Amino acid sequence: MVPAAVLRRFLLVTIVGERPNMWRSGFAAAKQLSAHFENGKSGMNNVAELHESLARVVLADRELDEVLTEITGIARRAMPSIDAVSVTLIRSDKPFTAGYDGQMALDADELQYQRGYGPCMDAGRAGQMLLVDDMRSEQRWPDYAQHAASHGVLSSLSVPLPFQGATIGALNTYSAQPRVIDDQDIELAEEVAAWVAIAVGNAEAAARTRDDLAQLRTAMMSRALIEQAKGILMERHKIKEDEAFTLLTHASQRTNAKLRDVAEELVRTGALPTRGLARAHVRL
Repeated sequence: MVPAAVLRRFLLVTIVGERPNMWRSGFAAAKQLSAHFENGKSGMNNVAELHESLARVVLADRELDEVLTEITGIARRAMPSIDAVSVTLIRSDKPFTAGYDGQMALDADELQYQRGYGPCMDAGRAGQMLLVDDMRSEQRWPDYAQHAASHGVLSSLSVPLPFQGATIGALNTYSAQPRVIDDQDIELAEEVAAWVAIAVGNAEAAARTRDDLAQLRTAMMSRALIEQAKGILMERHKIKEDEAFTLLTHASQRTNAKLRDVAEELVRTGALPTRGLARAHVRL
C-alpha cells in the first residue's frame, strides 16, 4: 500500500515542482497508484475514488475555468459535509474565483475580495492552510466572518495551491454547518489542491506556447514586410540594402512609429510617412 503522503509528494514534486513535462503522464501514474489505497477503510477508499475521478479530468484543449469547475464539483461530491467549493487564483496580487461549485462559495469569496482579506486570500498569499471551525466565533477576520455567517457560511477550509515553489492561490471549501470539517476532509482537500495546481500549470504552459507561437508569427511577418520595403527602396533609388534600411529607420524615428508599421505603409501605399502614418506622405 502506498500512503497518501507518498502519492501527494509524487504529485507536488514530480509533477508540479520539478518535472512540468510529466503532467499528463502524472495523471496516468496517479490513477494506477490510487489502486493501492484500497484497504477497507472508508477514508482510504474516498481518496482512491477521488483520484479515480480526478484522473478522468481532461486538461487538453479546454479553458481553465471549465477544468477547475469540474474539479471543484468532484471535490464537493467527495466531501459530504461540504456545501460549496471554489478555487481562488492570485495574479499580480489580485484575487479572483477561477472556478466554483455552489453559489455559497462564490458569495463567500466575493465577501473576502471586497475587504481585501480573509482565509481564501491569506491562504493563497501566505501558503498556509486556514481552517475556520465556526464563523460566529471567528476572531482572525471578525468583519468577514460576521458577514459570511449572515450569508449562511458557518465553517470553511482554505488550502494553498503550490506550484514550482510558489503559492498561486487556494482551494476553498465551505459548509453551512459549524465544526464539520474533519481530518479526512483536510486530507481530501490537500489532494484536490495538488490537482488544481497541476491544471493551472498545464493551462499556463499552453498559454505560453500560444503566446510564443503568436510572437514568432508576428516576428516573421515583420521581417517579411521590412525585407519587402527595403527591396522597394533599393529598386526605386538604386541603393544598397543598408542604405534602404537607413531610410526606413529615419522614417520610423521622424514619425515615432514602429519600423514594421513604416515598412507596412510603404508596401501598401508606395510612400514613406513623414509626420504620421495617417497623415501626409512623401514619395521618395
